[in-house]
Amino acid sequence: MAPVFSDIYDQAVVPFLNAELPIEQAIAAAEGPLRGFMLNQTREEDIAMFAQIARAEGFNSPDDIPFSILAPAFLTSELKSAFIIAFLIYIPFVVIDLIVASVLMSMGMMMLSPMMISMPFKLMLFVLVDGWTLIMGSLAASFAMP
Repeated sequence: MAPVFSDIYDQAVVPFLNAELPIEQAIAAAEGPLRGFMLNQTREEDIAMFAQIARAEGFNSPDDIPFSILAPAFLTSELKSAFIIAFLIYIPFVVIDLIVASVLMSMGMMMLSPMMISMPFKLMLFVLVDGWTLIMGSLAASFAMP
């Protein structure tokens, strides 16, 4: 987001603070970079869904999409991406839980909570695969660059 915020600052905030632009024009100038970023990150099916909900007609170009449709479509797209990342993180942990529970059951240790045994294995896996780097790298890679 740093390039987008930098563009907004240069194109809208500085001219507004220097009294070169009225607030309405500054907001319109700030909308350009933000709109471009949001359009690059938003799934087309999300835009179509919110356009259908708003009963908006077909758009000739991406610039014709109202901000009232683009903003919720962007948020929905980002939530979908977040759920996908969370699900991909969750799967290996479930597999570890299943393995630990199966081993404990086969050893006859039914009263021992599998979570007590599996948590150190989950933490060890997360540290060994450098989980934070993978998560941050995947998150950064999910943003399309114009």
